Amino acid sequence: MDKIINVENVRFRYSDEGNEALKGINLSVNRGEWLAIVGHNGSGKSTLAKMLNGLHFPNEGVVTVDGTRLQEETIWEIRAKLGMVFQNPDNQFVGATVEDDVAFGLENHGVPHDVMVKRVREALKNVHMGDFLAQEPHHLSGGQKQRVAIAGVIALQPSIIILDEATSMLDPKGRKEVLEVVRKLKEEEELTVISITHDLEEASRADRIIVLNQGTVFKEGTPEEIFKLEDELTGLGLDSPFTIKLAGALKERGIPLSKTYLTEEELVNELCRSHLNM
Repeated sequence: MDKIINVENVRFRYSDEGNEALKGINLSVNRGEWLAIVGHNGSGKSTLAKMLNGLHFPNEGVVTVDGTRLQEETIWEIRAKLGMVFQNPDNQFVGATVEDDVAFGLENHGVPHDVMVKRVREALKNVHMGDFLAQEPHHLSGGQKQRVAIAGVIALQPSIIILDEATSMLDPKGRKEVLEVVRKLKEEEELTVISITHDLEEASRADRIIVLNQGTVFKEGTPEEIFKLEDELTGLGLDSPFTIKLAGALKERGIPLSKTYLTEEELVNELCRSHLNM
């Protein structure tokens, strides 16, 4: 498959005396996929996210983003291809209104006014916030704020979006809203999405998961493959999704399931079908 990001033998430490945060990492991201990079605190996932955006540079190894090698002279070229949505949406707002905030990045890039207006409104429409143009950001809910933050990124038309713990401060409703928007944008805009998270519920939405542990790649595979490693994930300090826990409890009570169900809707539908066939 077409690789949009390659990380080859990358090592990184924050100081000469410190331990390595990344220890010879090798991974790739396919163009158009949703990749979740998961791990507990200290696993190296946040360091890796910052490196992809040019906030850190490898001590050893090579990072390539859409054909461009990460170096000091290529930082802005790479950042034009990649947008980041951070943990706390309040830290990202700079405009007095939703419309001003989404327009901020476009103004900095010198986008003509008529083009900017069109992009802002399309981006907000895509995240279901088109009716909030004149709203002050601090009046929005957590999920709405994060959707506006996503709109600010997609208005810049990057090839890649990185969600850096972007749903960790949201309630379940807000988290679901944001992940549904991301899935829709990925499919309609052919975006590459990278979720940096410790939440396996969020990771279950991805096409592929890479598990980091102590600065190395521990495992990688589809969500179904990774969630079969429930005991190993628990040993790494990662909590299995609710559906996986429930399926295990049902199996202990003599109700085995034919496959791994990643969403509550899938699991409920399977249980209803099983009940009707009894």
